[in-house]
Amino acid sequence: MYIFVIFLCGVANFAMHKAMLESNHPVIAEARGSFRKILGPYGSYMLEFFMLVSAMIFANMGMLTAVIFYFVYTLANCAAAWVLFFNKH
Repeated sequence: MYIFVIFLCGVANFAMHKAMLESNHPVIAEARGSFRKILGPYGSYMLEFFMLVSAMIFANMGMLTAVIFYFVYTLANCAAAWVLFFNKH
């Protein structure tokens, strides 16, 4: 059950991540440029994947805290996407 919850959160995280990268918001464009210099063109996706796999490994070991932390991480990504897309000031 833990892995399934993390998987669903991971799908949501990748969807939000892709939407934010394609938004062409100035803050995202600047951050994307920094990631490209350090990790290459898909560095932010690799980091997202690493976090997902790490959370799934810990959840497979039966650690409820991995599910809680990854869920909180998903909520933080959701809040960031909300601010990015709906803050038109």
